Amino acid sequence: MATTTPSGVRGGGGRSDTTAATTTMTHAEIMKALSGLMLGMFVAILSSTIVSNALPQIISDLGGTQSSYTWVVTAALLSMTAATPLWGKLSDLFSKKLLVQISLVVYVLGSVVAGMSQNTGMLIACRVVQGIGVGGLSALAQIVMAAMISPRERGRYSGYLGAVFAVATVGGPLLGGVITDTSWLGWRWCFYVGVPFAVIALIVLQRTLHLPVVRRDVKVDWLGAFLISGAVSLLLIWVTQAGDSYAWISWQTWAMTGGAVLLGLLFVLVESRASDPIIPLRLFRNKTISLASAASLFVGIAMFSGTVFFSQFFQLARGESPTMSGVLTIPMIGGLFVSSTVSGQVITKTGKWKAWLIAGGVLLTAGLGLLGTLRYDTPYWHIALSMALTGLGLGMMMQNLVLATQNQVAPEDLGAASSVVTFFRSLGGAVGVSALGAVMAHQVTGYVKDGLAALGPKAAALGHGAAAGGGIPDLDKLPAPFRTVIESAYGHGVGDVFLYAAPSALFALLLCLFIKEVALKSKPSAHAPEAGSAEADAAPAEVPAKA
Repeated sequence: MATTTPSGVRGGGGRSDTTAATTTMTHAEIMKALSGLMLGMFVAILSSTIVSNALPQIISDLGGTQSSYTWVVTAALLSMTAATPLWGKLSDLFSKKLLVQISLVVYVLGSVVAGMSQNTGMLIACRVVQGIGVGGLSALAQIVMAAMISPRERGRYSGYLGAVFAVATVGGPLLGGVITDTSWLGWRWCFYVGVPFAVIALIVLQRTLHLPVVRRDVKVDWLGAFLISGAVSLLLIWVTQAGDSYAWISWQTWAMTGGAVLLGLLFVLVESRASDPIIPLRLFRNKTISLASAASLFVGIAMFSGTVFFSQFFQLARGESPTMSGVLTIPMIGGLFVSSTVSGQVITKTGKWKAWLIAGGVLLTAGLGLLGTLRYDTPYWHIALSMALTGLGLGMMMQNLVLATQNQVAPEDLGAASSVVTFFRSLGGAVGVSALGAVMAHQVTGYVKDGLAALGPKAAALGHGAAAGGGIPDLDKLPAPFRTVIESAYGHGVGDVFLYAAPSALFALLLCLFIKEVALKSKPSAHAPEAGSAEADAAPAEVPAKA
């Protein structure tokens, strides 16, 4: 039994949310309702990117290693990945507005404590809390938008979200670099600076976002949430630590991978029997949802590899400051901004979306392939062109995979289906950052040893302790020959990371080729006919005719 109640009443006119949800909203009304949501999204993305250019300095100050560097990023991705399906399911049961506000509060708490971190362990724990909040914001943004806007019109507003993503992505590293380079601020303010934005977003959301509250007499599938979180956590811990703390072929490997597989199988078993599962397995009977989820997994690998490792390339391979490191990534963010905005506008006008997915896959594969040739002395125009292609591809794929999925589901499954695609994208990012971070640490160590050996036995003996101790090096404190070795090692290591990430984009492209294009619906999910109604019974016959 489900009941719908208004989550608030509009000031002045007294019109309830239930009424608002059943009438067509104008563009101005939609933009007003989305203003707080987009500000929340800005905060979420800002928190993920603002530390990227500050991380080398943060890890150096806290005495961390390359593994710590990777885990500061992976911890947030891990908790975001594990929490995403839970947020999606809760949005099908409770007030979406309240959930967005709760996720913002969780983010603020994690950020404030993260800024007080005294060691990498404390910072990683705070990043877990941050990730839970960011996971809610990322999943709920798409869900709230789908509840108000039809799939046909949603491409336009997805483009706006993509633009917000691009601005926060480019603004985060720039702001983080400036804060880190400012002596009277320091890197701790990278965590504090997002708090005022989050508070403003809370106030704006309270005043502008009005949606009906759907309440059902069901229980949240906490066991399913625990099992999927445990499976993902074990997998990521294994990928990150293997080859460093223990051998790839060892009892730890067998224990962790076996445990992850066991928890995954238990999750499938529990979900198949749950009355209201956190991830309804029946969704995967839909070919589009299955293919879009798998493609999102590989897009996540490509997306996060680009945003995480560029800071190390520009700072440790080319000796740039944190601020300049952010400036130099603008071509990638510019490409993402342009493609997400333009593709959203065109999709709204034409109703066609598959061609954008295919074009995005081609550009993303080409961009990562070119980035795979990076070295510390690669001309910047070559890097800029490769970054622009990568950004164009990402902008065409990210939002449109969610759009294709939302167009295929009933209103009651909207939250779960949207969060499934977001979950797989976050999972791909978490696995990608963990695996590629481990690869990079191994490659850099090897290149450093080779470079030092080339300097001769005496130089190698002196430089090994100064430059190859396992931590993030401070280039300014290294003698010139050793500095060149470190820069060359990081340049080559980051190039290898992109080269290994390129096949993931190719796999995403191949999966998109098999997604069948279905005409976008002209009504929002809140207007969709209920099962058993005459309009619902006619819907299956209409879709093939339009397609």
